[in-house]
Amino acid sequence: MGMSEFYGHGDEAESVATIRRAIDLGVDFLDTADMYGPFVNEELVGRAIAGRRDEVVLATKFGIERLPDGTRVGINGRPEYVRRACDASLKRLGVERIDLYYQHRVDRSTPIEETVAAMAGLVAAGKVAHLGLSEASPETIRRAHAVHPITALQSEWSLWSRDPETNGVLETVRELGIGFVAYSPLGRGFLSGEITSTDDLAPGDFRRHNPRFAGDNLTRNLLLVRAVRDLAAKRGVTASQVALAWVLARGDDVVPIPGTKRRRYLEENVAAAVLELDPSELAALEEAFPPGATAGDRYADLSAIEQ
Repeated sequence: MGMSEFYGHGDEAESVATIRRAIDLGVDFLDTADMYGPFVNEELVGRAIAGRRDEVVLATKFGIERLPDGTRVGINGRPEYVRRACDASLKRLGVERIDLYYQHRVDRSTPIEETVAAMAGLVAAGKVAHLGLSEASPETIRRAHAVHPITALQSEWSLWSRDPETNGVLETVRELGIGFVAYSPLGRGFLSGEITSTDDLAPGDFRRHNPRFAGDNLTRNLLLVRAVRDLAAKRGVTASQVALAWVLARGDDVVPIPGTKRRRYLEENVAAAVLELDPSELAALEEAFPPGATAGDRYADLSAIEQ
């Protein structure tokens, strides 16, 4: 996502090199969406994996409808839109099949059964291998899963966003055998410890308007990050690696998808895969970051997220 929008200026050559370096390092799960850019991120990913398609599991999303100029139309889960969006994504990605196709946000005006039935039709047609949901409530997950097996649920999960542990989502997906894909496992970069002011963010970076990065919320959240930085210093690793190791320790059914635009941060993130935190370290982090401790909402507008 950040390679094309939301996190300041991008560098396409570096982005492509980063994706290819990730594959070289054994990273085989790539996540994009039609609305990133909008549209251009799928094209970028397609160029990056050209000639290496069989080495990756490719995930993309539909449902946050936008115009080419970036205007947001709204959330759309209507069956005819599902089919149209999938065909457009396949073309931009330059592939014949999407491995994991997510509904990006739940459309409250369209029954989830109708949306998932259309997605199931894409599986039957060979255009999609597996289905996913993003930011869905336990009830919606169950209703969707009853129509067609849901393979993955993607929601924000990190030390500073522990909602899945308290809102019933984690319990539900584990009961149903659905994998959990944790986006923003670094707390939108905040858990790296390198952001201490909005001045550290590029012009145009959406975090400048995110409640957790503003005013008193930022001041309170900086106090939380101390625990991550202190443990990182003790272990001789980076704060980002500690934050990722915490997510990785949640279980084999949890896959974090940290985003980066640069190879050097990619390599730092990949190294977290071999960092094992002991029970006392995990407990200390969880004590420092209890659910609800982070100041501010995850987004300025939470209306598109099922609670």
